[in-house]
Amino acid sequence: MDYGIAIDTVWVLVATALVFFMQAGFAMVETGFTRAKNAGNIIMKNLMDFAVGSVAFWVLGFGIMFGPDLSGYIGKVDFLSLGSFEHLELSIPKEAFLIFQTVFCATAATIVSGAMAERTKFSSYLIYSLVISAVIYPIAGHWIWGGGWLAQLGFHDFAGSTVVHSLGGWAALMGAWIIGPRIGKYTSDGKTRVIKGHSLTLGALGVFILWFGWFGFNPGSTLAGTNTEAISHIFVTTNLSAAAGAIASMILSWSRYKKPDVSMTLNGALAGLVGITAGTDIVSPSGAVMIGIISGIVVVLAIEFIENVLKIDDPVGAISVHGICGAVGTILVGVFATDGGLLYGGGTKLLLVQLIGVGAVALWTNVTAFYLFKAINKTVGLRVNSEEEEEGLDKKEHGTESYADFQPRVVYLNSDQI
Repeated sequence: MDYGIAIDTVWVLVATALVFFMQAGFAMVETGFTRAKNAGNIIMKNLMDFAVGSVAFWVLGFGIMFGPDLSGYIGKVDFLSLGSFEHLELSIPKEAFLIFQTVFCATAATIVSGAMAERTKFSSYLIYSLVISAVIYPIAGHWIWGGGWLAQLGFHDFAGSTVVHSLGGWAALMGAWIIGPRIGKYTSDGKTRVIKGHSLTLGALGVFILWFGWFGFNPGSTLAGTNTEAISHIFVTTNLSAAAGAIASMILSWSRYKKPDVSMTLNGALAGLVGITAGTDIVSPSGAVMIGIISGIVVVLAIEFIENVLKIDDPVGAISVHGICGAVGTILVGVFATDGGLLYGGGTKLLLVQLIGVGAVALWTNVTAFYLFKAINKTVGLRVNSEEEEEGLDKKEHGTESYADFQPRVVYLNSDQI
């Protein structure tokens, strides 16, 4: 037995389990930051985008993403992932690599649900989760991780700030824009109303789960449990960026709103995690702190801009956390990379390549997602009707309620019973 291969394989499978658990984190964040009447619908969407995405990625997406390169833009289609994929020169079994990449694909798809929460038809959600998992995500992923044209340029996105997070964020942007805001989000004169989520506790639990899962997301992308030095370094940079992001968002929200805002601080931690994911392997701990600080500041400003200026209703801040901070973090690799970064004497070459990659994935995702959501809207429809939205998607879409009625029953006794 080759013990090195065994260690690498077990490490990748453990990391896979950690990334899979991030589905629970996303579910808790989205549920907590939205209203109780839609909690079951959100849980169902987070469950089914993983289920649908797993099958779609296995049937079609994996081959498109990692099959032999065809002109730099797409991998050779391999239905049911039956090929040997020897060209990848993996040190682990193909099935271990397949399941690891499957949970990454599911992460990209689930980002969209938060931005479109509380007004999207369940059937429509299943359709776009299928298309994102089978086609949109794998093609962009091939450009970067499958040996495509961006990889050939030297684009660096170690664990997916752009491949996973920005792609999911841009798709969320198109979906939230096309579907429109929730009823009551904006007044007739354009002023923004706050629609509070029903449980900051659930939202915070989700963030802690995501932070925990990110220790599989980033270090697991080494695909090598024997590379202890790299794994250890990535653990440190991942954690420092998340911590710095939370601190920066807390300070900025405290300054702007006169109180340290809980939801903004939670999103700041996520922003730091998203931001560091691209360069976690090639930035120093101090560089990770700087990326976290910048991401934590950017997420607050981006949430305000998207909500108040663009008038796009994103209940959980997914567009800002994943789309904007994913792009910012990827670009900052060109600044803070210890080998080739602008601050380390590397000039602008890497920075320009990072800008090209971010722009290309943004363009690809925005265009394809726009037409996808428009097509769904014209056919089966994206949005529930106003009555269903007001009563809640749990009742109308699933015929259930997520929370039992805990209010005490009042029993009136007559004088003979006292």
